[in-house]
Amino acid sequence: MNLVTEYITKINRIVAGGPYTEDWESFRGYSIPRWYQDGKFGIFIHWGVYSVPAFGNEWYPRNMYCQGTPEYHHHQAVYGSQKQFGYKDFIPYFTASNYDPAAWAALFKRAGARFVVPVAEHHDGFAMYASAFSRWTAAQMGPKRDLIGELAQAVRAEGMVFGLSSHRAEHWWFMNGGREFDSDVQDPAYQDFYGPATPMNGDAHRFDATPYPDPAYLDDWLARTCELVDRFQPQLVWFDWWIGHEAFKPYLPRFAAYYYNRAKEWGLEAAINYKYTAIPDHAAVLDIERGQLRDIRPFFWQNDTSVSKNSWGYIHSHEYKTSEMIIQDLVDIVSKNGALLLNIGPRPDGTIPEPEQELLEEIGGWLMINGEAIYGTRPWKIYGEGPTEVIEGSFTDTRRQAFTAEDFRFTTRGKTLYAICLGIPEKAKVCIKALSSSLPLFPAGIEEVTLLGSDQKIRWERTSEGLSIFLPEGAAKPPAFTFKIG
Repeated sequence: MNLVTEYITKINRIVAGGPYTEDWESFRGYSIPRWYQDGKFGIFIHWGVYSVPAFGNEWYPRNMYCQGTPEYHHHQAVYGSQKQFGYKDFIPYFTASNYDPAAWAALFKRAGARFVVPVAEHHDGFAMYASAFSRWTAAQMGPKRDLIGELAQAVRAEGMVFGLSSHRAEHWWFMNGGREFDSDVQDPAYQDFYGPATPMNGDAHRFDATPYPDPAYLDDWLARTCELVDRFQPQLVWFDWWIGHEAFKPYLPRFAAYYYNRAKEWGLEAAINYKYTAIPDHAAVLDIERGQLRDIRPFFWQNDTSVSKNSWGYIHSHEYKTSEMIIQDLVDIVSKNGALLLNIGPRPDGTIPEPEQELLEEIGGWLMINGEAIYGTRPWKIYGEGPTEVIEGSFTDTRRQAFTAEDFRFTTRGKTLYAICLGIPEKAKVCIKALSSSLPLFPAGIEEVTLLGSDQKIRWERTSEGLSIFLPEGAAKPPAFTFKIG
C-alpha cells in the first residue's frame, strides 16, 4: 500500500465517523466561525520560487514555457533555454535567508489583521512546507525550512488565527506549455515536480475542460490537502477557482467532511473558501477575487485582493494601490457582510518589500482609530449611500471611481450605528440622507453623535433631509472617518 492509499484509508475513516459526511446536506448545521465574522481583515501571502525571477507575475512558471509570451522571451534572454535552465533551477536562489516569521507576524498584528493565510502550495507545485508526498519542498530544497510551520507558530503567538491556501488543483495542467517544445518539463527526472503538465483541449480554465484529472491525481490532491489540515490545523483553507471543475465534485464534500470533522475533534472553528459555485453556500465562505458586491449578501463572504494591481507575488515592477483605496474598499466590503483578505508578496530572501510594509502600517494606523466600526460589527439595514458605484464581480477592484464625501457606509454593533464617510468634505458639514427623520430606517431618536478618534463635541441636527453633522476644524481625516451614532 503506497502513502496516498494509506492516507485515503484514513480520510475515509474520519469521514465515516461524522458528523459531516460526503453528502452536502450533512453540512446544514455548519456555522461560519465567530472569529471570522468578527475579524473582517486578514493577510494573504503569495511567496514562492516565482519570486526569484520576479518578472510578470506569480504565473511566471507557466508563462516561461508558453511560447511567444513576454516571460518566454525574457527567460531565454536572461537565463538561456528552458531545457538548460528550467523553473526547477530557480529553487537554489529561493533562500529565505532573511525570513523572520516573528517579525512578519508582528507587522501583520500592527496592520490590524485578525487572521493570516499564506500560500502553502501555488500552481507551480513547490510546497512551502514539509510534506510526506513530495521532495520538491522548501523543507528539503532552497531554504531547507518548513516555512509554513514556522509562520503558523509565529502567527498564533501574536494571537491571530492561522489559515493557509492550496492551489494544487491547477497543477494538473499548469506547466503544459513545456510539452510543446524541447524543455526540461519533458525530462522524466523532473516529472514528480512539473506534474502531469497535461495538454488541455481548449481553455484549461473551463470547469468542463478535458481531459479531466484522473482518479490517481484526484486522490493525490485529496491526500495532500488533508495532510495540510493534519500538519497545521488551519482554521481557514482557501482554494482557487479550479476546484470548481466537474472532476472535483465528489472530492470536495469528502475534503470538507474530513476537515470539519478534524476541526471539531480539535475544538476549532474552521471555514473553507471557494469561488463561484464550487461549494454550497451553507457549507463554506464565498471568495470573490479582486472584486466586490453591490449590496449586502445574506451569507458572509470575502474579497481577496492584493496590494499590487499587477501581481500577487514579488516582481520588480509593481503598480501599488494606495492605503486609501484599500481602507475604503475594506469599509465597503464590511458594510456588505464581507471580509477582506489582503495579499502581500515577499522577496525570495524573505523580506517584505518596504512599500508593502508602509501600506500595512498605514492601514493599521487607521484601524487603531476606526476599528471599533469594523471588528465585531454586522451589516445595517442598508449598506450605505452615495453616488459612487461599486462594480460587482471578480477582477473589478481597480475599475471604480474615487469615493466622495457623499459616500457613506454603515455598520452596527448592538444598538450603535457607525456611519463611515469615504471622502473628505469641502465644507465643514456632511448630510446622511438615510438618517432622515422622515425615513423608517432609524426610527429611534438619536441621543449622541461622536467622531471616532476625536474628543471634540460634535454639533448635529436631524431633519427630513437627513442627519446633518457639523465638523470641527481639522476633524475629518483621510482616507475615511467614522461617526458613532446612538
